[in-house]
Amino acid sequence: MDTMGLSGSSFWIDFLQGMLKPAVATAVVAMAVALSFIQRLGLEGEMVYSVARAFLQLSVIGFVLEFIFSQKNAGWIVLAYLFMVLVAGYTAGQRAKHVPRGKYIAGASILVGTSLTMLLLIVLNVFPFTPRYIIPIAGMMVGNSMTVTGVTMKKLREDLKIQKNLVETALALGATPRQATLQQVKRSLIIALSPVLDNAKTVGLISLPGAMTGLIMGGASPLEAIQLQIVVMNMLIGASTVSSITSTYLCWPTFFTKAYQLEYQVLNGD
Repeated sequence: MDTMGLSGSSFWIDFLQGMLKPAVATAVVAMAVALSFIQRLGLEGEMVYSVARAFLQLSVIGFVLEFIFSQKNAGWIVLAYLFMVLVAGYTAGQRAKHVPRGKYIAGASILVGTSLTMLLLIVLNVFPFTPRYIIPIAGMMVGNSMTVTGVTMKKLREDLKIQKNLVETALALGATPRQATLQQVKRSLIIALSPVLDNAKTVGLISLPGAMTGLIMGGASPLEAIQLQIVVMNMLIGASTVSSITSTYLCWPTFFTKAYQLEYQVLNGD
């Protein structure tokens, strides 16, 4: 009993000591909050909430991952993946909250893009189907797809609202809703995917990729680390592209009535 008590005390001492540096690092967040207040951005509350939430989530997920990595049941992989997709769909839908059924559309788009990409990588034997590989990979793909999907849906609605006269003219000339919105769809996709492509162009020149750097620091050969990072960049581009395109196909019908007229109630919502 005494041994268990000492072990528990040692755990919490190590935990608190380990959290000292992250706690001190919140000084940079305080700077961001101060700048937001000075510039009257109104983001102070969201900044504090985001940091507090990230702190709590990372503290918990570390132990959850340790448990999942020790399991050999594929069900835990699928469960963890679906949970990530669920949270990502909700978050992306919040960013595009004026799109009807936005959370469901975002979730379905992220699921399609990431699952197809991951399935292809597994079939080609690029990665083994084990928790230590699949869960981090799925997390990176879902995170990128979440950002891209949210931006795509939000930008598409904004462009349709601004350029509704052009869309209505095309519809009056006999174009289908998809044909009438082709330019707006292309623009939303280009804007959403540009950061992903720019990151791929500058990786290693501006930002040092975490996967490659971590492997080298862990003692892996540079060649192995480079190979892994190239695979990671490729899968991020593939998953993000499929997810964003899927979201346009799923969300653009919500901007039109059954009579193929613009749904002003959706476009004019605040």
